[in-house]
Amino acid sequence: MSERSTIESRGGAGGEQPDPARWRILSVLLVAIFMSLISVSIVNVALPSIQNGLDASQSDIQWVLSGYALTFGIVLVAAGRAGDLMGRGGIFILGVAVFTLSSIAAGLAPNAEWLNIARFVQGVGSGLLNPQGVGMIQHYFRGAERGKAFGYFGSTVGVSVAIGPVLGGLIINLGGADLGWRLTFLVNVPVGVVAIILALMWFPRPLISRGARQPVDGPAPARRSRSMDLVGALLLGFAVLSLLFPFVETEVSPFIWLLLPVGLLLIAAWVAWERRYARLGNSPMVDLKIFATRSFANGTVIVTLYFLGMTSVWVLVALYMQRGLGHSAFEAGLVGIPSAILSAFSAHWAGSRVMLYGRKMVISGLLIALFGLASTIAVVLLTQEGVVSEWWLLLSLAFIGIAQGVVISPNQTLTLADVPLNYAGSSGAIMQTGQRIGTSVGIAVVTAAVFASLSFTEWPGAMAIGFTLIGLVVIVSLVFALADQRYRRRTA
Repeated sequence: MSERSTIESRGGAGGEQPDPARWRILSVLLVAIFMSLISVSIVNVALPSIQNGLDASQSDIQWVLSGYALTFGIVLVAAGRAGDLMGRGGIFILGVAVFTLSSIAAGLAPNAEWLNIARFVQGVGSGLLNPQGVGMIQHYFRGAERGKAFGYFGSTVGVSVAIGPVLGGLIINLGGADLGWRLTFLVNVPVGVVAIILALMWFPRPLISRGARQPVDGPAPARRSRSMDLVGALLLGFAVLSLLFPFVETEVSPFIWLLLPVGLLLIAAWVAWERRYARLGNSPMVDLKIFATRSFANGTVIVTLYFLGMTSVWVLVALYMQRGLGHSAFEAGLVGIPSAILSAFSAHWAGSRVMLYGRKMVISGLLIALFGLASTIAVVLLTQEGVVSEWWLLLSLAFIGIAQGVVISPNQTLTLADVPLNYAGSSGAIMQTGQRIGTSVGIAVVTAAVFASLSFTEWPGAMAIGFTLIGLVVIVSLVFALADQRYRRRTA
């Protein structure tokens, strides 16, 4: 059986008719997910204004970013499982409400401590709503439509990452140094309110119904006790915390790196618990059998490696444009506009054709990413020599935008193709947790290497080193994608 027909055969579980409200539901999901993801990138350009406005220390400013990332990553899988069991619509609305209220608290923060607490809570809200989006796309869409829906999802991710710095710079310019950074948080409020109202209008009832309405198309026996598995949730939450914390709080005692082996031990303990929990006839938080599915295991590794490398691109570009060339935050954000537009277009295009091309599309996207990285290094070095203008980055970074759309959206569809719908939320959250860990580790390692290299070279040389490291990670991701393609050919 071909890869295309295999994927399509999984799309129509039970021959049920598609929900007529599915596209309206998708629009609500994407609006809220865009709001939560743009809050990551929009804050980057606001940090200097926040520091001046609140008289915050460097550690305080670091936690504005790190606190959000930590709580986001910690609650993802547990929130995904809660949605699988109790109703994704209700958990989604709860997440949007928490995110919106904490955005108000952040925008009105009188001091750095208040702001950081608000950002912790904002991360919880984002962690609650994001896995429901993936689970509901799995639930409401089948076959080719599922690829198209994930194409829109990929467009949303790409645009939110690239357009955040531009929007943040524009808001700060319009609002001024003191009010501008507050508006970068408060802009979420009307979006969140609209998303909640539309969700209450369009989402099916009941919004919360313990274990009653999620479809089951996999091997998990219906007789199992469908509990939340709180022990598993705590073990995995502390494991993610232990793995992320050393990378987001890098300037404390070197003993903090001992948390990494602690995190690995907690992962091992979590795996042992989940296996025991399943043997006792219960429904575990994550059915570990999904990792025996090559499409899920390989796709999760591919996207984790991709985020490990590629999310550092925009951090380095912002640093290079502002610190290396002296441009404003708004000008630094402008170089990402073509990339954002092309990322949105390519994600939609690729999502609509993933059934036809399968893993080949992801491989092509990774190759385009490598070309974009190499051409960006060339532009930076030629700018140093006075041969070209730095604004040629508009073109070289556009290839990275294309790659993002061609990699993320199809990979999401292919990775979740074999996952039972009753684990759609938690398995999608496993993927997103890998992305969060990859993002945090990648940014910490790549930026550390760039700053270390500035001791013996200038910004162009440091950028070349940073982008080369990113390229090496992408090559490893490409190796996994090629291996998965060969496996699919052998089993077709």
